[in-house]
Amino acid sequence: MGATGVNWGELGGPGRWTARAVGRVALVLVASVGRGDARAQELEPLELPRLTGPVEVDGRPDEPAWSSVPLLPLTLYAPTYRGTPRERTEIRVAYDDRYLYAAGWFYDSDPNGIRVNSLYRDRWNGDDAFAIYVDAFNDNQTAKWFGTTPGGIRFDQLVTDDGASLNGSWDTFWDAATTRDAGGWFAEIRIPFSSLGFQVGDAEEVVMGLTVTRLVSRSGERVTFPDIDPRFEFRRPSVARDVVVRGVESRRPVYVTPYLLSGFGRETVRDGAAFTPERSYPREAGLDLRYAFSPNATLDVTANTDFAQVEADDEQVNLDRFSLFFPEKRRFFQEQSGVFDFPLGGGTRLFHSRRIGLDAQREVVPVLGGARLVGRVGEWDVGVLDMQTERVDATPTENFGVARARRRVLNPFSYLGGMVTTRRSDGRYNVAVGIDGSFRLFGDHYLTVKGASTFDDRDGSDVDMLARGHAQLRWQRRTSRGLAFDVDVARSGAAFLPEAGFARRSDFTQANLLGNWYFFTDGHPFLRRVWPGALAFSTFRNTDGALESGQYAVWVQWDTKAGGGGWIEPKLFVEDVASQFPIGSDVEIPAGRYAYADLQLYWYMPAGERMRTSVDLRSGTFFDGSRTQLVLGPTWNLSPHVEVGADYQWTRLRFDDRGQGTDIHVARARVNTALDSRASGNAFVQYNSTTGELGLNVRLRYNFREGEDLWIVFDEGLTTDRLADPAEPRLPRSLSRALIVKYTHTWGG
Repeated sequence: MGATGVNWGELGGPGRWTARAVGRVALVLVASVGRGDARAQELEPLELPRLTGPVEVDGRPDEPAWSSVPLLPLTLYAPTYRGTPRERTEIRVAYDDRYLYAAGWFYDSDPNGIRVNSLYRDRWNGDDAFAIYVDAFNDNQTAKWFGTTPGGIRFDQLVTDDGASLNGSWDTFWDAATTRDAGGWFAEIRIPFSSLGFQVGDAEEVVMGLTVTRLVSRSGERVTFPDIDPRFEFRRPSVARDVVVRGVESRRPVYVTPYLLSGFGRETVRDGAAFTPERSYPREAGLDLRYAFSPNATLDVTANTDFAQVEADDEQVNLDRFSLFFPEKRRFFQEQSGVFDFPLGGGTRLFHSRRIGLDAQREVVPVLGGARLVGRVGEWDVGVLDMQTERVDATPTENFGVARARRRVLNPFSYLGGMVTTRRSDGRYNVAVGIDGSFRLFGDHYLTVKGASTFDDRDGSDVDMLARGHAQLRWQRRTSRGLAFDVDVARSGAAFLPEAGFARRSDFTQANLLGNWYFFTDGHPFLRRVWPGALAFSTFRNTDGALESGQYAVWVQWDTKAGGGGWIEPKLFVEDVASQFPIGSDVEIPAGRYAYADLQLYWYMPAGERMRTSVDLRSGTFFDGSRTQLVLGPTWNLSPHVEVGADYQWTRLRFDDRGQGTDIHVARARVNTALDSRASGNAFVQYNSTTGELGLNVRLRYNFREGEDLWIVFDEGLTTDRLADPAEPRLPRSLSRALIVKYTHTWGG
């Protein structure tokens, strides 16, 4: 906590202090850590067997062809590494000319305890599970995750940034089936090689990374192939086992997916001294086309792109003066999105697809169309995206372009790359250029170097490269056993403005240090792992060198053998507020320098419990006042067909010396239903007291088959404060309403 009293002038300013401190800390940390153990990737590749006969994907792996496939050697990953599993598991993986197959025999001593919490597609809710991860390009950075549950539900995700990022909105073509009996449950998975993509080697062989895992949800028991030390997340592509398949074909299918949309909409508009409804009756049609023109590259083309079925954004309350970040939820932009990732530190991203088709108020701007090319060319991973939006009132038509390339260098766990983004409209332009590299130095130590610059038509002739630029240097030890650390330094100039990306703040220098020491408590009956940690995050203004924002904390965190956990964290904050800013409508934070602190307690129950919750409580000072905040996240799986969940955040702010205060409530409630794996629906209601608005989003889906869906979507925006401004006419209760029916059908294969 004494860090807030440092005299930066005596140390030569934040720039010199940062270089000195990072260098000294890095030397100490390196001296304290040895080389890591060998990983599965560094063993000899394993030859996968070919199937010797036909297999029907029906959840009953009893065909003679399976008996000739050897079992994969499995290791207990959790709760006790390399312990003895309570439940017997057998997993086999094989292939033929067109498909990769996986089968699992998941015996259970208590079949009534098998968790089938939900039948909702693409949503894991604490069920027992079987999953296979395939790093098809064997780049140690990306993988495709295919999973199923005893209820036969499929979920597929993209894994990027060596497991640090997951994209659950990605979908592709594959099959899975499961069955249950008195001995346990059983599964079969079939994945077309055309859905994986791959690169053929010189000897007509394909080398991929492979991980498989089974989870017994009620006990938190997880087995994996290969043998993965829990110091690594099991889903990381860099710890997968290299496997070889030979003589396989990746067809080059063409998928054509038109859609038809019809509906009704109403918006409340101001008409003189009154509010009147403005109605619309949308009738839309559009088309998506996907063509795999090589085994490792795919072209997507879209015309009159529509996102009617996308769930509404979660409401957020801004408790500081910097921009809020909203994640991408639209499927078109999430597919293959990992190749376009370019985070720069400090919350900055060189590219953020949310900029496309949404204005500054997050209102929809129609997307006329565009194209995306993603894949591998030689040794290079490449991605190219170009999208055009429509002119709407004062919002001009815009074109967004992105080009990304990277390749492995030095060793299988390192890469070097670059990115260019453009945003153009009505004679205006904004261009961003970046280079990045991530290098595995030794053991678990990684060095990341990034640099970027932007060029804008509004820049004056006096803007130099330092003002245009953003640079980041990051040193990490990526592990979950023993000492893990992250030393991150970044500097961003006043004219650095990535308009096709996201920047939370500008003109700053940042020095962040974070460390954890992980202890595995194998002999403890309840705890699986305990780790104390600390952080020191400091952000300085470049203009005067002042500490603009600081966070300094220590904590103790734990997880349990059953899958729950929590932490206790006291934290100190320092904020130098240059200009007054509001929080909601009742509080203003004056300009000035503040130091305040709070204590956070967080606890969550195991995901396998049918009724579970998380509790997040923090209390302490806040700027020149006080804050108490409670966040609850209960979920109840009434049956595999119905899940009820909620999120509730209450924030109490008091500034007694200034006579200000407010209570902020953000509440969300979700009901997910599924008759079976085809028919599902969800209702999402949320309320934000700072705006007084209540939003309702209902989505019903019927999946006739993979690629053919019928959606019915209802949205309504209500206000609970009809006299928000006494000088204005009374608002109607309903501000907007829309009912959309959308049908999509995919041809091809």
